[in-house]
Amino acid sequence: MTDLITLLFILVFGLLMGRVRVAGIGFGTSSILFVALVAGHFGLTIPAGIDTLGLVLFVYCVGIAAGPTFFRSFADRGQSSAGPRALVGLGALVVVAGVFTTAAAAWFMNLPGDLAGGLMAGAMTSTPALGAISETATDPGAVAVGFGVAYPIGITAVVLFVQIGLKLNRSNTPIDTSSPQQQTIGHAVVRIGNPGVVGRRPSEVSAIGDDQCQISRVEIEGRWRPVPSQYRFKLDDRVVLVGQNADTGRVAETLGEVIESELPVLDADHERKLVVVTSSEICGKSLSELSFRSRFGVTVARIRRHEFEFVPSSRTYVEFGDVLTLVGESNDLARITSIVGHRPRTMNETDLLSLTFGLAMGVAIGACSVSLGGFSLSLGMAGGPLAVGLVLGHFRRLGPIRGSYPPAAMMLMTEGGLAVFLAGSGTRAGANVVEVLTERGWGLALVATVIVVVPLLVGTLVAWKVLRLPRLSLLGATCGGMTSTPGLAVLTEATDSAVPVTSYVSAYPVALVLMTVVSPMLVRLITMLTGSP
Repeated sequence: MTDLITLLFILVFGLLMGRVRVAGIGFGTSSILFVALVAGHFGLTIPAGIDTLGLVLFVYCVGIAAGPTFFRSFADRGQSSAGPRALVGLGALVVVAGVFTTAAAAWFMNLPGDLAGGLMAGAMTSTPALGAISETATDPGAVAVGFGVAYPIGITAVVLFVQIGLKLNRSNTPIDTSSPQQQTIGHAVVRIGNPGVVGRRPSEVSAIGDDQCQISRVEIEGRWRPVPSQYRFKLDDRVVLVGQNADTGRVAETLGEVIESELPVLDADHERKLVVVTSSEICGKSLSELSFRSRFGVTVARIRRHEFEFVPSSRTYVEFGDVLTLVGESNDLARITSIVGHRPRTMNETDLLSLTFGLAMGVAIGACSVSLGGFSLSLGMAGGPLAVGLVLGHFRRLGPIRGSYPPAAMMLMTEGGLAVFLAGSGTRAGANVVEVLTERGWGLALVATVIVVVPLLVGTLVAWKVLRLPRLSLLGATCGGMTSTPGLAVLTEATDSAVPVTSYVSAYPVALVLMTVVSPMLVRLITMLTGSP
């Protein structure tokens, strides 16, 4: 009973600490690790084995979330230098640079493999990597100590990198910092008053195609209707414009004038539908190529990808697993649903059978080992559930087993599993945290700084000189490669553009999985190089 009470108090104080923000930066759920280190230092413990269950649940949910885009990112057909494939490659490059930097620093400083692995996981702000290394490490406490030292450095360095990058004028991408409600999706009623757009379709107006804005409805005979497939602008027409703050203002000026007092009455129940993209025929194509409005009379008003929602432009690529908000007449919506994918009718239902089956399969696969040349290889309690999660997340359903869960349930399982795992890792590591920090404190901080700075520089140079990425794409993809959500938060607060988010979610899944898979291998390599356990 005492162990259970200790666990709950560690979670409570850790989560409270995670809500504290300094200069806009907070540690979130990862703050639990620091509280657990203190608890472990004073000899407190938590129930045995519960942290392993938390790890299994956490990495399984990570796989489910990354599955829809992970495998298909390698087969992306985008030809642009800023297309998804280039962003995926940049994310992978950042991880590889971090791995090589860690190996070199560990060899030079003669660091134990477990400690070096924890430093890399923290510097790259990758909690799944922390789980994968801890599960196979000979000294899990050293892994947690290394992570605890490096994690604040990793967050701070990426945030500073983003802030510096925003001030450098390396592209013509405008950044609007005037609005206090950046990245908010809203709508406005616009009266068409520009003779230059009269007689043209919305897709033929470059301002709409270039910005993250969509014309979702038009007033016809006193009723707000979805935009018909053959609609052309007429003088004094009134339309509903959906988009980010700055983009909506620019497009509205092109079309005519905003009617400030107008509040449209919309039939959202029958003229709007959420559809999950599962069709291979539309994945990897841009909205301009798909031409949903001219073909079906349906507008893609919003896209939700991972936990981020944004208004697309005509150049936005549709990815497997995207949740599209479609606006159109009931018959048109019914016709397009089978082409795009399926409607998530059970979005608010969690199938416990699918969850427990997926976890059981992941644990079983992780426990299997293969002997090669005297070495025993296994995916472990982190790799097994991750692999099963990726497969189920990719296919969404295999027979009666589902590979998707409601967003609220996914967040609860992911954060809950991570919280319990961090509590266990921290209490185990707390016993020798003071000893390790006393012996190597400043050296560990220096190594962590090098591990985070080198990948950032490598990724920036390649993105700028080789891929020629625009500034916002560069910053978003680099944050994705570093798996740094705080860095992305700083970036999105500085601009209304959805480009950083779309770039981040292209690079993030591959970087996340690559870090989880490669990290245990790196620890073994460092152990062989340094000859220390």
